[in-house]
Amino acid sequence: MITVTAESFRLAEVFTISRGSRTEAKVLTVRVERNGMVGWGECVPYARYGESLESVAAQVDGLPAGIDRVALQDALPAGAARNAVDCALWDLEAKAAGKRVWQLAGLAAPGPMITCFTLSLGSPESMQAAAARHAHRPVLKIKLGTPDDMARLEAVRAGAPKSRIVVDANEGWSAEVYTELAPHLLRLGVAMVEQPMPAGKDDLLAEIARPLPVCADESCHDRGSLPDLKGKYDMVNIKLDKTGGLTEALALRAAAQAEGYRVMVGCMVGTSLAMAPAVLVAQGVEVVDLDGPLLLAEDRVPPLAYDEAGVHPSTAELWG
Repeated sequence: MITVTAESFRLAEVFTISRGSRTEAKVLTVRVERNGMVGWGECVPYARYGESLESVAAQVDGLPAGIDRVALQDALPAGAARNAVDCALWDLEAKAAGKRVWQLAGLAAPGPMITCFTLSLGSPESMQAAAARHAHRPVLKIKLGTPDDMARLEAVRAGAPKSRIVVDANEGWSAEVYTELAPHLLRLGVAMVEQPMPAGKDDLLAEIARPLPVCADESCHDRGSLPDLKGKYDMVNIKLDKTGGLTEALALRAAAQAEGYRVMVGCMVGTSLAMAPAVLVAQGVEVVDLDGPLLLAEDRVPPLAYDEAGVHPSTAELWG
């Protein structure tokens, strides 16, 4: 039996990007029950990709009750619905086998990974204050994509002079804006810029200098995205809600690395249940952005552990 439930988790504070603000994380929880055991998965439908809580729930509800992971890859497209079901099936398989998911997937035992902490978009003053509060964190991620980006970036660097910085433009720049900003990004010690231009309108990235690495987010969903990234991007952001689950995420990581791309593993704003499988994909990659639970006022029980070593792999009680 497969069931899907909409749930909401309060954020610790308002979270803003260039597309809008939110005060809660709205997620779908999938439960797959067979032979007295239950597997769990979570997804975050994203309007940017034409998804809603209702549309994704309908996709899950339309699946055969006994579907397995192999059949699932063809039954649903890459996206949030397939992600939640795929991760629930992995969890169920691990429980049935009496093993951890990383063992079933043939992976090495996972360890903690340093993760970005995302600063919400705000005024330069508010972002500097937020950066100062989180200056102890090794990596800060800044949401930009507006005409006032340089003032915000300067303010964050002033607030957190020692933190590594990565920038997410959320498709908000043009090639001209990126070219103009790139020297300043380098001067301020920015390590990478994520999705500077809109997906589908990013061909100019192949024609301009990229003095710091450019990462594909909205332009990269699964392995089928890779041919169109050639010459335009240096890095790919793997998110399970885009790949459609852990199965494709692991395959995408292998394919991207084989083609010479550096890898980032990111997330939507979700709970520890959504992050747990992504921690397996994040092992050994260049940038980890699995801070969703750090932005929440409430989380799953038991939650993932976060400390100075980073985000730790999940306990079997949570997932996998």
